[in-house]
Amino acid sequence: MVARIMPGDEAKVKVWVEVIDLKGKTKRTGGRSLATVIVRDTKGAEVYRFGRYDLGFEKEGGLARRLEENTLDTPEWWDDAKFGIFIHWGLYSIPAYAPKGWYAAWYWWWMHKWTNNDNGFWRYHREHYGTDLVYDDFIDMFNPVKFNASEWIDLFAESGAKYFVLVTKHHDGWALFDTKNTTHRSTYHLGPKRDYIRELFDAAKNERPELKRGTYITMPEWYNPDAGSGGYGFGDWPGQLAHNAYDYGKLEPYRGRLPGKDYLRDNQLEHMRMLARDYESEIMWCDIGGPNLTKEFAAEWYPFAESQGRQVVMNNRCGDLPQFDTPEYTRFSSIQSTKWETSEGIDPYCYAFNRDTKPEEYKSAQTVLHSLIDIVSKNGNYLIGLGPTGDGDIFQPVVDRMLDVGKWLKHSGECVYGTKYFFPGAEHGPLRFTQTETTFCIISLTRPVDGKLVVGRDIPILEGDKISLLGGGKAGEDLKWRVEDGKKLVVDVPEKALDKVDLAWAFKIEYDL
Repeated sequence: MVARIMPGDEAKVKVWVEVIDLKGKTKRTGGRSLATVIVRDTKGAEVYRFGRYDLGFEKEGGLARRLEENTLDTPEWWDDAKFGIFIHWGLYSIPAYAPKGWYAAWYWWWMHKWTNNDNGFWRYHREHYGTDLVYDDFIDMFNPVKFNASEWIDLFAESGAKYFVLVTKHHDGWALFDTKNTTHRSTYHLGPKRDYIRELFDAAKNERPELKRGTYITMPEWYNPDAGSGGYGFGDWPGQLAHNAYDYGKLEPYRGRLPGKDYLRDNQLEHMRMLARDYESEIMWCDIGGPNLTKEFAAEWYPFAESQGRQVVMNNRCGDLPQFDTPEYTRFSSIQSTKWETSEGIDPYCYAFNRDTKPEEYKSAQTVLHSLIDIVSKNGNYLIGLGPTGDGDIFQPVVDRMLDVGKWLKHSGECVYGTKYFFPGAEHGPLRFTQTETTFCIISLTRPVDGKLVVGRDIPILEGDKISLLGGGKAGEDLKWRVEDGKKLVVDVPEKALDKVDLAWAFKIEYDL
């Protein structure tokens, strides 16, 4: 339903179609299925029609065709979720170091990039671990005694996130799940001998089933020799064993590797299959791209999920079939008609835990929330990264900030979740706009001054509509409002209502229908 649309606005409507054959049964295959779309007003009168729209049912469910043509939409649940948690945790969480502006999860790579005192990674490793300890020695040091899957999942939910994405395997090839006999380079076979992805997914499924579960996976691995020998190396990803950073004549080990494997088929593709089939991942969040068998994977995954009544989604870094864009530590400054998701850490410089970052340097709850609001107003999702420590703890300053974000979303989340962008413009000064079929939201990133919210641009408000300040209590309900100078909306807001809210002030207009 489209309850209201103003000049210059647009409305996008998803129409769910079930094709019935002459016997009244759902039609899955056979022939083209054409439809005529008819638009009616609230009284049922036809106002517009366009016809013979090809539904694409020549192949089963239309899914095979959409895969072939690369026209898969993002799932409705993903569009509505808006907010997710990103977890980077692995061997790099042991040294947990990066100079300002660098990624701590790339510790192994950068310490080899140039081997002299100008390299902060190279210098840090020598000073703290000596020249004899190689990266794979961190495997025996990975002992996360403070890890508690339920505590992590509770934090995700209480932060207001609707989904989470776990790094199951980063570029160092170290996996946090049972990789079976594809490789034994994992926490299940070496080190702690535990399947952390299984533990987290089970906790979410049993304790917070409303959370959607996603998996990050790297497509290439820096130093896996099977990639290079198979001809899959490229650019800065040659797929060869690392030379010792302090003695170039020595090669570093790649513990857990099983010989005789084809990297693409036996490693990359099989790991994606495991995460999709055995762990029932709902988000395949790939990284880097490069040589891949993504089309083959997708041809299996999407029908598998559909057979279970689930909708799944894949980002634009899997090498093929992108469903949403992924700007990193940046975001679009204007509305995008296609779906996108900004990811960044709560650490101002990197996703993983960095012991060099001071508590006061983490993004504040206000910064995280304002980023979320701004991104949502422009048709995006926000994936905020939390970096657990090597012992499995999430730093308390991070927990405190995320709980403050969740507190705001509990009373004002209806102006975030399930909303659509306002086509005439996402913002006006400190104001951001979102809408649903029956409401319009004005979210002020600054506290309104002198008890008045002033909106100096056209918005879809009509006489009889009601305005309330979400979270403002009784004093924030049914606020007095008027339109001045033909288009300037002025809302009177009691100070005691404003005092009840912090970080951002969400005003909801309910249409008089």
